[in-house]
Amino acid sequence: MTIAFIPVRGGSQSIPLKNIKSFCGKPLVFWNIYALEDTPAIDKIVVATDSAEIEEAIRSFNFQKTEIYHRSAENAQDTSSTESVMLEYLHQSGSDADDVFILVQATSPLTQSKDFSAALELYKHSDYDSLLTGVRFKRFFWNEDGSSKNYDYQNRPRRQDFKGEFMENGAFYVNRVGNILRDRNRLSGKIALFEMEEFTAFEIDEPDDWAIAEALMKKHILPLQQAPTQIKLFLTDVDGVLTDAGMYYSENGDELKKFNTRDGMGFDILRQHGIKTGIVTSEITQMVERRAQKLKVDYLYQGKREGGKLEAALEICAQEGISIKEVAYIGDDINCYALLSEVGMAACPQDASAIIKSVPGIRIMTLKGGEGCVREFIDKMIIE
Repeated sequence: MTIAFIPVRGGSQSIPLKNIKSFCGKPLVFWNIYALEDTPAIDKIVVATDSAEIEEAIRSFNFQKTEIYHRSAENAQDTSSTESVMLEYLHQSGSDADDVFILVQATSPLTQSKDFSAALELYKHSDYDSLLTGVRFKRFFWNEDGSSKNYDYQNRPRRQDFKGEFMENGAFYVNRVGNILRDRNRLSGKIALFEMEEFTAFEIDEPDDWAIAEALMKKHILPLQQAPTQIKLFLTDVDGVLTDAGMYYSENGDELKKFNTRDGMGFDILRQHGIKTGIVTSEITQMVERRAQKLKVDYLYQGKREGGKLEAALEICAQEGISIKEVAYIGDDINCYALLSEVGMAACPQDASAIIKSVPGIRIMTLKGGEGCVREFIDKMIIE
């Protein structure tokens, strides 16, 4: 298992409650959790806090892999070390010694999912015991005795030819649980250096850091994120999405399907946000009709195969006076391909067919069909 651990206190002295202070329109701690949730290699995200306000803010995100750990007051003081709360959690959780443990700093919001993924790839396929992140700092340093420290001033190199020095940026650290418990430290043994982009050098500790980090976020990261589509209609397939694609039969030959109650709550959430809902499926059964009534969907189209699903969606769009780009759809197999390729927001379960996972821009859920993947997709939609 790979566990990401984010310690956040409520008693910051320099910037009160800075971990939930608005940073580029979201609470500061949101950005690291968002990147970790989007990192397939991360199994669990643990936010360790002593603050009810921080806990409430994090729960409001409705993230799928994130849980709260109530850190002790003893390890939430100004003088408490990060290691102290790490060790507290590890002793309480009973994590396996071979589990990978990532310490993530909320004060480094410029970390992206690609950084977590690449660092874990390096760590897991090497013989390093632990890993830390940093940037290449191309500045000239001097010793107090007047001697140059990291370059020959008589042969001053050009910046592009200067290797510089590797500076720890505090973004995150990777180690094994067993190593941390043994050495009581975030780092152990042979340490890998994972180089991040230069703009990630900033950590937020003082008010001035905040303005600089926000400017860097707006310049380097936010433009790369796809502008959220204003979704007005949510559509889903049934078999393999709302169900596990299994075919169940009773002794009398009655066909049965297994639905997930968490998905049902997702439809309630959509209604609360004013988003219309619908089911578009290839099959024609009374079971699906009854489930649609239970979910109170606005539209039900059965018997729609391949291109028929796209046609059904376009028909609904015409009735609602909206564009197909204002539609979100989750499907799992070849007959969903045409519709998934056209909607503004496309998703599929973790166990969808390979061709569906290849749809450009599709969001692949961490859950399988029938396990709550529809709710997972809805939660991500509402957050964005």
